[in-house]
Amino acid sequence: MNNPRVVRSWYMYDWANSVYSLVITSAIFPVYYKAVAQNNGSDVVNFLGFSIQNSVLYSYSLSFSFLVVAAILPLLSGMADYTGRKKMFMKIFVTIGGLSCMGLYFFNNISMLEWGIFCSVMASIGFSGSLVFYNAFLPEIVTEDRYDAVSARGYSMGYYGSVILLVICLGIIMNFSFFQFETKGIATRFTFLLTGIWWIGFSMIPFSILPETRAMKDRTNKIWSKGYEEIVKVWHSLKDLPELKKYLLAFFCFNTGVQATMYLAVLFGTDVLKLDDSKLIPTVLLIQLVGAFGAWLFARFSQNQGNKISLMTMIGIWIGICISAYFVANEYHFYALAFVVGMVMGGIQSLSRATYSKLIPENTIDTTSYFSFFDVTYNLSIVVGTFSFGLINQITGSMRNSALSLAIYFIAGMLILLTVKAKDITEPSLKK
Repeated sequence: MNNPRVVRSWYMYDWANSVYSLVITSAIFPVYYKAVAQNNGSDVVNFLGFSIQNSVLYSYSLSFSFLVVAAILPLLSGMADYTGRKKMFMKIFVTIGGLSCMGLYFFNNISMLEWGIFCSVMASIGFSGSLVFYNAFLPEIVTEDRYDAVSARGYSMGYYGSVILLVICLGIIMNFSFFQFETKGIATRFTFLLTGIWWIGFSMIPFSILPETRAMKDRTNKIWSKGYEEIVKVWHSLKDLPELKKYLLAFFCFNTGVQATMYLAVLFGTDVLKLDDSKLIPTVLLIQLVGAFGAWLFARFSQNQGNKISLMTMIGIWIGICISAYFVANEYHFYALAFVVGMVMGGIQSLSRATYSKLIPENTIDTTSYFSFFDVTYNLSIVVGTFSFGLINQITGSMRNSALSLAIYFIAGMLILLTVKAKDITEPSLKK
């Protein structure tokens, strides 16, 4: 435990995978997708025989990818836990995600729309699937008193790494002729190749250093169903863990809003404010830079005030963000809102993970099962968030209404979190 070399290698997976979150889900690909997914200048496209608005299709495809992950993670995490092959399954998902990013290179026009959606869905599955095994390493490599700081440092490393690659990608796109690309579109698609290479390449560091699971369970002929049995066991265990149960419900609610905002903010900028990539992508870069500082800031705040107060503070800010998004009138308002999003985005993600780690029963060796349950909750919350965002956009014809509706999830999460009384998250770390 607390081996500096092992902890540093764990950080490096955040460095490796966060380029997907930034380049593919937040910055370059959404802008590229909106430009390519056009039917003679119209946002209504044909997908598998159905006519649908391109932004709604994107929202629904994200929902589908996370639904798939939620369904298969119990199977795979259970297998990893019972066979002692946690890293092997993590490698499989990294490979799927990285190669899918590279596959987006071939999404070059509207006729390849199905291919582009397929690759984006598979990349999302690879990313989300790898995280359940990555997160499960945290309580195995550091002691509880370091959860907050190490989790926040991991997110910070992810921001730094992703910003570096984004700057490189922007340099290539903005100077495409200098780099011998015929068009800006080809240069943009080349950045998808770079993302996959970066993700797989830097993942080799944690793969070579992180230890395997603490202990291997007995072999069983029912290995294919054991993962689901473990999830059921965790579900039943929540009856005796009321604080963990309430926290998971609160997390489901507020994470629904957080993830929908993160995945669809760029589409909000293109559809509502009609901003072009020269303004949108630097805004995402600003969010990442501020996010690294925000993760550190709220980790410090939680040490002095406790996880609960820190989370409540950030949720309150998120509620303000949703309300403000409904009234945003110009690009400068959007930039100001993006700055605030950056401040709370990294903090709430890292602290949510660390808080859950503290509430897991002590001395359990089933960390993968508990984190699998956490990640099923995480992925289902994204399904609900992205689907409801797209559905409200489809029904009302306005993303402003979709953004405002997210405040409901944050309010529900805050009210439930108020009832959590666990000493581990209410007391400041510095006083323990």
